[in-house]
Amino acid sequence: MSGDIDRKDKSEARNIALSLLVLVGLFVAASVLIAPMASDFNANYFAEGLGLKDAAVISFFVTTLLMVVLALAAGDGLLGELQFMIGAFVSFFVVIWLLVAWIF
Repeated sequence: MSGDIDRKDKSEARNIALSLLVLVGLFVAASVLIAPMASDFNANYFAEGLGLKDAAVISFFVTTLLMVVLALAAGDGLLGELQFMIGAFVSFFVVIWLLVAWIF
């Protein structure tokens, strides 16, 4: 009785191992076949664009305008929210700066 269960377990383990080997082989083959297409994608979408210096200038003005709008919408005016706006300005500036430099 226990020999029969043992044979079933061995057979199931072999089937799982064979399936995993086939999946790894398919993954390697797919990686080799997709490499030229990934290279073209990289050349088209990650090419040089605007640059960090120009993006920093654009980001400064966009962030300043955004902070003024958010402060006025908060209801306390520009001075009431100043302690929160300093950290928010730096956070927004860095995020917008890097996104503008990456996208454009």
